[in-house]
Amino acid sequence: MLLVVTLGVSILCASHASATDLVGSVRVIDGDTIDVGTARVRLHGLDAPEQGQHCGAGGSGHWACGAWVTENLRQMVDGRMARCVELDRDRYDRIVARCFVDGEDVGEQMVSRGFAVAFTRYSMDYTMHETAAREAGLGLHAVAFDPPAQYRKRSAQKATKSAQKECVIKGNISRNGAERIYHMPGQRDYKATRINLSKGERCFDTAEDARLAGWRPAKR
Repeated sequence: MLLVVTLGVSILCASHASATDLVGSVRVIDGDTIDVGTARVRLHGLDAPEQGQHCGAGGSGHWACGAWVTENLRQMVDGRMARCVELDRDRYDRIVARCFVDGEDVGEQMVSRGFAVAFTRYSMDYTMHETAAREAGLGLHAVAFDPPAQYRKRSAQKATKSAQKECVIKGNISRNGAERIYHMPGQRDYKATRINLSKGERCFDTAEDARLAGWRPAKR
């Protein structure tokens, strides 16, 4: 009786484990994002240059490293069958997964070849692979480049500064996220209000635009 129960539990566990796997043909989106069948997957444990990112001297050269990394991933896996193990969901509702093609861990291969860095904010799985690639001067490590997270931060700061200059009506979100308030030129807090695009704050051309978008006017 015990053997039957144990066997039954084992079968259920195996069934559950396989149910979480994604299997399908790969379509490469960028250096760390792929489609597996109809599912959008963010590769676990690595961070690749953004599609429009450039690398080179001082980390800001003219080599389109983001597009280069995407092309290398495309040559590795595009159109091939992958099996992915779902680990999480990110803020864009993409599946975060470890993916395998012909038994090879795609994330490990990307970091080992210097096409991406270990995303240590979320995982330490590929740190040794990054160290080995950096010491060997492979891929991105052969030139100066900004880590993708640093590049994204700088790009967001530039976009925010540009928005501050061009902003007419400032759509601000309260610290607790409960209120969306727009400030008109001449109002008390207008000059002191700063727009953070990464938080969902924005600019409007007219007060009517702000109201239609769900913002209320500042009281003074």
